[in-house]
Amino acid sequence: GPQRDERMNDTRTLALIDDLLAASSETSCVESNALIHQDMTITGAGPSIELFSNRLEITNPGKPLVSPNRFIDSPPRSRNEALAAFMRRMKLCEEQGTGIDKVVAAVELYQLPPPDFRAQEGGIEATCAVLFAPRRFAAMTVEERVRACYQHAVLKFVNGGLMKNSSLRTRLGIDTRNAAQVSQVIRRARDRQLIKIADPERPQSGYVPFWA
Repeated sequence: GPQRDERMNDTRTLALIDDLLAASSETSCVESNALIHQDMTITGAGPSIELFSNRLEITNPGKPLVSPNRFIDSPPRSRNEALAAFMRRMKLCEEQGTGIDKVVAAVELYQLPPPDFRAQEGGIEATCAVLFAPRRFAAMTVEERVRACYQHAVLKFVNGGLMKNSSLRTRLGIDTRNAAQVSQVIRRARDRQLIKIADPERPQSGYVPFWA
């Protein structure tokens, strides 16, 4: 896979952003998508994009219309349908519901920590998406490893495939001699009921998301 840098310096940041934009197509725009999904009834707040040394945070007023752990597979739903249709005609968005899929696919290509999509409660309700700078598997938290496993299973499933130990090992950048680490991640994801065996009669068949 592409060479990774442990630091998010300016050159590396720009390269990652360029590649993510390319993977998301020319018509994909963070600001446009944020406006489409913004809860306009919440006053005194708007979409915010914050770049830190180790992460990019996008926060948008309003609770997510679907559960954050279903962002990848859910059909497109826009909070502001008229605005979404207008922006699609202006070629500022695609309105196909594949934006998150493309972001996660680009993250997997570069073996980055998995994005964190969450509902923010307390005070102003908001939807938050966090993209992380390069970090090796050994430096990822248990939560990040399990989240990466689940997202990988979802992405495989929506593209007509199954997650295998080998595909997750590649996604996480784990060397073949450390394959046991992959089994440990899969076991934790199964314990949390995030994934399941695709065919119970064929344990080696692969894995699918819990809702499949």
